[in-house]
Amino acid sequence: MTVPETMNALILKGHGLSGSRSGAAIDTLEPYLDYGKLPVPRPGPGEVLVKVRMASVNPSDLYFIKGEYGQPRVKGAAAGFEGVGQVIAGNGLYAAYLKGKRVAFVGGAAGSGAWAEYIVVSAATCVVIRPAMRDEDAAGHVVNPVTAWTMFDIVEKSGSKSFIFTAANSQLGKLIAGLARDKNCAMIAIIRNESQAAHLEELGAKHVLVQSDPEFGAKLAALCKTDKPRILLDAVANQVAADIFTAMPARARWIIYGKLDTEEPSLREPGQFIFMDKKIEGYWLAQWFKRASIIEKLRTLRAVQNRFISGKWRTEVVATIPLSEALVKLPAALRTGDGKVMLTP
Repeated sequence: MTVPETMNALILKGHGLSGSRSGAAIDTLEPYLDYGKLPVPRPGPGEVLVKVRMASVNPSDLYFIKGEYGQPRVKGAAAGFEGVGQVIAGNGLYAAYLKGKRVAFVGGAAGSGAWAEYIVVSAATCVVIRPAMRDEDAAGHVVNPVTAWTMFDIVEKSGSKSFIFTAANSQLGKLIAGLARDKNCAMIAIIRNESQAAHLEELGAKHVLVQSDPEFGAKLAALCKTDKPRILLDAVANQVAADIFTAMPARARWIIYGKLDTEEPSLREPGQFIFMDKKIEGYWLAQWFKRASIIEKLRTLRAVQNRFISGKWRTEVVATIPLSEALVKLPAALRTGDGKVMLTP
């Protein structure tokens, strides 16, 4: 395949970190991205060049383009972390093995992003995708599914037969609901909109609580007493999450993997850390990849693909948008909130 000199991409306007915190909501992309041409990146040692077929849009992408993520932006580089595509060139033995294969990848941090026609990523981080797996599932193969699998592993290892999950209508929440059902573990799903409740129950959540329900606090307290959930998996990190944690029984762990709300929570009962042995922790998938053994990584990635191929998991896509139309269409698509948005070259 002949590789062109230039490619179309969504290009970062900002550089570094913004120093502000406005959350993941995006009304317009104009302050953050341009659509234009970039040179096609060239793979260095141990890297591959991937022709992108589809890229996902995750909350981390939105924080990143605004300069509010834990990794600084590179002005003039393509945005986007995750996607699926075909390896067309490489540098090194494993890179040569991957040539021609369809792979899922995570990149973007070093200046070559997924919201483009081509991306350069480390060959070692590529996941070969089996033919039976859809692009829609492969494009989001790593961030949400592997996070779902590894965070649910925390629940299982805790010995708790129930757990609480905030922002449960997210793609990650939907994946974990299915795991909870199959593993006979009670998921207590916290959502903002009652219209999402029936679908989450259908996917596997045992209990769904709506924050706006006047009886929310009483229902939560009752479940904390009967089900005794000791794991709170939280992407919001606001006062509601802090109050949920306070209502949980002794030895509860509040595991924060995101900050969707700009509100700063207040913990009103510090004695719970002393007398109830409660803990607050962070979770970042990148750290799991650093700590996990090769065998554990391979076992997890195979299990994730098996769930998609078997139909137990399915990525719910609300919009697929060409890169050339993203500046206009992406903000409105993100506001639907009922599934993933995908970008195509």
